[in-house]
Amino acid sequence: MPELPEVETVRAGLSEHITGARFETVTVLHSRLTRQHVRGPRDFEKSLRQHTIRCVSRRGKFLWLPLSDSDQALVMHLGMSGQALLVPPDEPDEKHLRIRFALDRSDVELRYVDQRMFGGAHVDELAEVDHGQRVPASVLHIARDALDPLLDLEQVVADIRRRSAGIKQLLLNQSVVSGIGNIYADEALWAAKVHYLTPGNRLSRAKVRELLGAVQAVMRAAVAAGGTSFDDLYVGVNGESGWFDVSLHAYGQEGEPCDRCGRPIVRESWANRSSFRCPRCQPRPRA
Repeated sequence: MPELPEVETVRAGLSEHITGARFETVTVLHSRLTRQHVRGPRDFEKSLRQHTIRCVSRRGKFLWLPLSDSDQALVMHLGMSGQALLVPPDEPDEKHLRIRFALDRSDVELRYVDQRMFGGAHVDELAEVDHGQRVPASVLHIARDALDPLLDLEQVVADIRRRSAGIKQLLLNQSVVSGIGNIYADEALWAAKVHYLTPGNRLSRAKVRELLGAVQAVMRAAVAAGGTSFDDLYVGVNGESGWFDVSLHAYGQEGEPCDRCGRPIVRESWANRSSFRCPRCQPRPRA
């Protein structure tokens, strides 16, 4: 699933190329992708037509495009395999094209492509939050993300240290801090030398700060690399893959020597997914 760096890469690409563009027509090719738009796909199409994109915003893994002359925004979540592509209108349709957004531009249109269809798009009302920000109502439950300049880091530290759940579970809890998924959780835990099962309330304040700092550092590096692509399910708006996978220290590195101590990285089953760690640098917490 695309995590914060991948979604931020998409946001930046959309912002650069279609801010100020107007939706001429919108065509939903599969209604499942607009299942969160309760008034149905035809209303979704009508709600966007002739509105101008004011900007492209993001919180965690959610994107939204505020609309001109409106208190609404187009909200997009890429799910497992969603792609927001900018392509010339005369390009052949992609195999898994689900929504076509024709713009008042002759050179480019926005296409939502999604093979597995766990993502989607809907139009939502914007709600006022702190610091004068406006966030779609459906995104209000999502905490500020690790790269948000308004993130209250000390509040997140305190929240984590109040909880007895394992630290990886807490990092992936989008109501604690958003945007972190399996890849960057494993990378940050490796950097901070923390086992993923360590309860939050057994970590010192300094160690939690170090861990969150590692989250921010690895995510900034991943954004600079255009995100992480292991297959063609995640690409940027131009269809190109990210290349941060060459910089990974833990995730996906089973059997490879730890870049810090040389011990082989191990892969372990965790919560219906995999966790990767160095058994020497990240020892299992004592019972």
